[in-house]
Amino acid sequence: MEPVISYIGVGSNLGDALHNVSAAIAALQHLPHTQLHSHSSVFRSAPIDAIGDDFINTVARVDTTLSAESLLAELQKIELSFGRERPFRNAPRTLDLDLLLYGDVEISTNTLVVPHPRMTVRAFVILPLLELNPDVAIPGYGQASRYVQAISDQVIHVVPKN
Repeated sequence: MEPVISYIGVGSNLGDALHNVSAAIAALQHLPHTQLHSHSSVFRSAPIDAIGDDFINTVARVDTTLSAESLLAELQKIELSFGRERPFRNAPRTLDLDLLLYGDVEISTNTLVVPHPRMTVRAFVILPLLELNPDVAIPGYGQASRYVQAISDQVIHVVPKN
């Protein structure tokens, strides 16, 4: 199988969120049959449809020969290793790894929806994604850049590098 370019949203708002995101990026380097290509700047934003502290987010690009379902399972293993709990929808989290895009395919099963269903209305997804690939298209939605205006009211800041 040829590697599939995939994008993963990485976020945290519990504990040392900046450390959690950095450690998650390191963990992505060890995914089987997957190569971490790059990741965007790290951003801070207020929770949307959630509670808790501000989120720290980035988007990673990986090249993988895993199926989308297998990649999701590996991401969920990483989340669990960070103590991820799901007591209720949109609960604060130590780590959230979302499979945003898997090549140019659309997937809709009981366990996985790709493209991620709310990615076009989240600045913390669209802006880092566009930083990685200004020409990226979202299957079924078109160019990601066309959603920038709609998210322009969301406050988001780049976290300075140390």
